[in-house]
Amino acid sequence: MEGAGLVGKHILVTGGTGLAGRAIEKVVADGEGQLDEEWIFMFFRDADMMSTTETKALFELCKPTHVIHLAAMVGGLFRNICYNLDFWRRNILINDNVLHSAYETGVQKVVSCLSTCIFPDKMTYPIDESMIHNGPPHSSNFGYSYAKRMIDIQNRGYFEQHGCRFTTVIPTNVFGPHDNFNIEDGHVLPGLIHKVYLAKQTGSALTVWGTSKPRRQFIYSLDLARLFLWVLREYDEVEPIILSVGEEDEVSIREAAEAIVEAMDFRGELVFDTTKADGPFKKTASNAKLRRYLPSFQFTPFRQAVKETCAWFNTNYANARK
Repeated sequence: MEGAGLVGKHILVTGGTGLAGRAIEKVVADGEGQLDEEWIFMFFRDADMMSTTETKALFELCKPTHVIHLAAMVGGLFRNICYNLDFWRRNILINDNVLHSAYETGVQKVVSCLSTCIFPDKMTYPIDESMIHNGPPHSSNFGYSYAKRMIDIQNRGYFEQHGCRFTTVIPTNVFGPHDNFNIEDGHVLPGLIHKVYLAKQTGSALTVWGTSKPRRQFIYSLDLARLFLWVLREYDEVEPIILSVGEEDEVSIREAAEAIVEAMDFRGELVFDTTKADGPFKKTASNAKLRRYLPSFQFTPFRQAVKETCAWFNTNYANARK
């Protein structure tokens, strides 16, 4: 971790080793950073963000002017069901420490990352930014969901009392290099990539749970990273903004599986286990607000993004599968 010392923006990224953090690091390194920006990517070993003392010390050391806040306790469905209290307590501590340290040290802007899973369980679609607090989230992950929602509440409070420009983004299903490819505890697309890899190695069929008919909005992590940079530099609202492809770019689980099969050159049988539950058919999020700001933003075509992610996974299998 580098300390701050240059004139201009000093941008601290908490949780810099995760999927979104690595993507931001890559797009900055590939030339999308600006000359007046110094980027500081925080590793878990740099500070325990559940500790008020350590978090404050980190901010005083780095002296950030801007923060992208990605650090969080995250996990798949099983972990959320078993540890809702831990997800609540740890994320509340992390978020409060980061936001209050940002306020105390005069940070100009904080961009925190939420998730579409925080929306109410009983919804009409498409979801938009105004619906976050319209009802309880799904009972399986209420600890994580409520903790994340509270960032929006805190942002409003810091703005009303102190004029702070703290805001949040809400990505849909993010995927890309450095994802969690754990089959048991990861999300659907990286889990499928790992399953195709193993099926190819063993010469067995690829089994996909459910009918494969549900549709999802997937956003490539490098596209998300570029949008993060725009939010940091240009988006001045305190209210959240959904970062997503449009409803017209939703992909069925079958289409996602077929894109992975093609990218991985898998020649075996593709089987859909219809005895397994599908989950919601659609969880469509509206990107109308994003399009009002960025009508011409070009998302990476889904199959190209899948191909690049599969290539990264194949090259980095020893570490990516963990």
